[in-house]
Parts: sequence; structure tokens; C-alpha cells
Amino acid sequence: MPKLSSFRKKRSPPAEPAEVSPRRTEAAILHVDMDAFFVSVELLERPELKGKPVVVGGGPDQRGVVSSASYEARAFGIHSAMALRTAARLCPHAAFLEPHHELYGEWSDRVAQIFSRYSPVVERASIDEAYLDLAGTERLLGAPLAAAHRMRCEIWEATGLPCSIGLAATRLVAKVASDQAKPRGLLWVPAGCEAAFLAPLSVRKIPGIGEVTEQTLNGLGIRTVADLAEVPREKLQGAFGRWGEGLWRKARGEDTFEFLDDAEAKSISHDHTFAEDTCNRAELEAMLSHLAQKAGKRLRDAAMTARNVTLRLRDTRFETITRAHTLAVPTDLDSQIVSHAQRLLKANWDGKKPLRLIGVALTSLQPASAAPQQLALLDPGRSEKLERLAKTTDKLRERFGFSKVQLGGSLRAQEEVTHSSAEPKDGSRNAKFNKRKAREGIR
Repeated sequence: MPKLSSFRKKRSPPAEPAEVSPRRTEAAILHVDMDAFFVSVELLERPELKGKPVVVGGGPDQRGVVSSASYEARAFGIHSAMALRTAARLCPHAAFLEPHHELYGEWSDRVAQIFSRYSPVVERASIDEAYLDLAGTERLLGAPLAAAHRMRCEIWEATGLPCSIGLAATRLVAKVASDQAKPRGLLWVPAGCEAAFLAPLSVRKIPGIGEVTEQTLNGLGIRTVADLAEVPREKLQGAFGRWGEGLWRKARGEDTFEFLDDAEAKSISHDHTFAEDTCNRAELEAMLSHLAQKAGKRLRDAAMTARNVTLRLRDTRFETITRAHTLAVPTDLDSQIVSHAQRLLKANWDGKKPLRLIGVALTSLQPASAAPQQLALLDPGRSEKLERLAKTTDKLRERFGFSKVQLGGSLRAQEEVTHSSAEPKDGSRNAKFNKRKAREGIR
């Protein structure tokens, strides 16, 4: 995996931000957005659905929401986060597929490996989008625009997954550009042209402006970014407080975030919402073990340890409780994380109230190099064996996929995670996936 960077919100920005963060003189920030990512991955295994409306999220009669929709489905008004039943009314002939998050994670990691060949500074903003900083790579890769085009082609040739890319001098404009380039496009906004590029767009196109803020701005007669840019900073601050400063910056294409190399993560978490509410303790414990192992893997990938393990439960009435346990010694070992998460479940769930969601979070993170010796209460031999086991397990997971190597207690969770009512009848999904890897030479 490439070394990741992150972005931090600027605090109390000065009146003239250029005094601290000089405006870039070149467009070298890429925002890569995988087009309808979940659907695109599903189509790799179900090519017969290409060109048809496809919805990923569950069955048309389930209570869940749309995770991803093909562009053919979007033509009917379907979008992410829409209720599945609403999507079914809009397009009853669409193919509704169960999500396969493990599979999406594997393909996301493969795309991230391609990112790492183009920049040492990568931020994976989500499973299907990332920012790259190409500044300083010209001698190796050539001009950023040429490198961006080459990377987009490489992603398609290596994975068969389409993506859109925005290239700009700021993170904000790069993201807007990738959205404007969809599907399968590349849009370059030269440095100095940010405001002109944004001006004719609706204010809703600016990241961070949602429906409520849009309505408030429209009520003030502000409908386009050009309208927003004409409003004095003081007026925006008076109407929106500190958020007004951010609006003023964004209207000019300026970032309200900055690159932080080697920034430390604040937390790592994984949740799972069950298709049906459950009181089955074995099923809940298996899923919790699976989620804890996923969090532990991410923790080790980031070379971090965690001192706090937190359990999250949500019942049928959408009431959520969180319970945390502080470890005597920080850890990154699956067995320790799973053990503490299971104890929290046993202490805080009576086994009678059906649950719709379960999750685990790791907080109070610190670099593994700075943590005291793990499992100090155990004999050194056992501690060393557990650490070697974690390293070996991670290598096997990176080669064969996370779901292929699990602690015994989480095997039942795979039935919940990988189950699909629309599985192909002519063979298992994993068999087809492995055949594709063999054809493409993926290792």
C-alpha cells in the first residue's frame, strides 16, 4: 500500500492566506473518482448487465439504501443514499444487487497500488476516490496533465474500472473538476483559472455545500459561484459565522484544507448493518470479530497501535449506544482487539433486544514505534508468536484477499458479508474473480 497523507482543516486563517500558504503556480493536484465504483466492480463479474440500469445496495423490497447506481439507472432519477424501495418505483426493471464490500476493498487496494507509482503523496478520501500531489514528479513522469492521462489509461487497462480525474492547483477545484469530467473524463483547470472555472456553476457544486446551505444562499439571491464570489467576506461571516470564511475561500477556488504528510489518523472504525435485525449472539460475535480484524489490519498498515477499543450497537428503534475500554498497553493485534470487543458486547447487550448494526472503533492511536512492548503481561515467547502471526496473516490477506484468512470465530460473518441473492448459477463468485486475476496477471 502507498504511504498515505491526509488533509487538515485550517484553523483561524489569516486575512491574507497567501502569507502562510502561497498559491501554487501550477496545477499538480489530482482528484481521482472511480465512476459508479460498486457497480463497475459488479460488472466485471456480470458483463451481461453492461448498458443496463443496475443498482447496488440490496433487493428492491429491502429497507436499505442505494450504495451505487449505474449511469443508466441514474437516468431514471436514482442516486446514492436513496431508499431501495423508492429506486424500485422509479425503475422497476433495474437489476438490484447485494453489495460485496470485501470485493470492493480488494479492487480499491489494487487501484491504490497504481496511485503509488505516480506520487508519494496520496490521500484515499474514501474507497472510491483519492487525491494525489504530483508536484515535483515532472522529471520522472512528465507534465502533470500527461501523467494524469497515462494513469487513467493504466487504471482502465489493469483493472477494467473507469474513473474520472480532475487536475488543478487546489484540492477543492480538482474535486469539482473530476465531477464535471464524469464519466470517464479528464478535466484540467490551469493555475490562475480557478475562479473563472467555478463561476458559472451552481453553488451546490462546491464541496461542503448541502441542500440546507444551498437554500439559505438562494434565499439571499446567491445561486451561482460567481454570485457567491461577489459577496464581501464580512457579510458572509456575519451570516454564517466561521463557515462564512470557508464559503468566501471556496468561491475563489481556495482550499480550506492543507496537505499534511505523515498525518496521524484519529481513529479507525468499521460498522455493519444487517439485512434483518438479529438476536443471534453467534452471528453478532462472528461479525464483530470480522470487523475487529479489519480494523486491526488497517491499524498495522498505518504502523499504529490503539489504546481504546469502542463497541457500537444500534437497535431497531435506531437508538445507538457506544461503550469503550481502555487497554493497559496499546496494541495492534487482532486477538487482543477481538477479545476486548467481545467482552464489551457481553457486558452491554442482554441478548434480547434485536440489533440492526454493530461496529468497532479503535481510538487513542499512536505510532507503533512509540508504543511500549505489547502484551507485557504475557511471556515474551507468546508475544513474539502473536506478532509473527499477525504479519504472516497480513501478507496472506494482501495476496489472496482479506476474507480468505480469518480467525475462526469470524467465519460465520463471511456468510453475511458475501451473501447475494443474485449469485451466478454457473459457478462461485470467487472462482470467477480468481480466473479474472489469472487472465490479467494480478498477483
